Amino acid sequence: MAPAVRTGGLARRPNIKWQDFDVTRRAREDLKLQRARCLWLTGLPASGKSTLANLLEKRLMAAGRHTCVLDGDNLRHGLSRDLGFSEADRTENIRRVAEVGRLMVDAGLIVIVALISPFRRDRDSARGLFEPADFMEIFVDAPLHVCAARDPKGLYAKAEKGEIRNLTGVGSRYEPPERPDLRVDTESLSPTQCIDRIVRSLAPEAD
Repeated sequence: MAPAVRTGGLARRPNIKWQDFDVTRRAREDLKLQRARCLWLTGLPASGKSTLANLLEKRLMAAGRHTCVLDGDNLRHGLSRDLGFSEADRTENIRRVAEVGRLMVDAGLIVIVALISPFRRDRDSARGLFEPADFMEIFVDAPLHVCAARDPKGLYAKAEKGEIRNLTGVGSRYEPPERPDLRVDTESLSPTQCIDRIVRSLAPEAD
């Protein structure tokens, strides 16, 4: 009997080759007059990631930069709508977002990722998809009690009632970055002050 022929993803890999194109990332960056990179905002729920992503994009757009925000909640309406919140699903979510971010950087964009991304190994894997200078891990830092007091989406209140399981910081762990490229303290700094710090860290590219 002839052996079964595998048709899954692993079987196809030897037949898939990388296709090069004449238009390069450098050409796209030159057209946009900017340096592309991925700014990865990580932190607890309600630490301020989406707020900062929104303000940062507005600041960069005002400076004539070409940007795109990849927001965790928004992506779960489409790209990751089939994923839950188990550790395996969180890892897959981050893998997908990182791959999309890499494609956008190759397109010459400044990509702003606002994602809890609770596990260091997953953030390290995301970083590994980029050239060292193309990825900036920004720790949006606020204590758990401050995030719970803000609770704009009511997640912490629902977790306390048992309506939500595996909420990061309550039912699931968050591993803060040990050596982030930048840390912004949203308990003591205003959103504008945080954005000022981020933009200064990007200079002269974001000037």
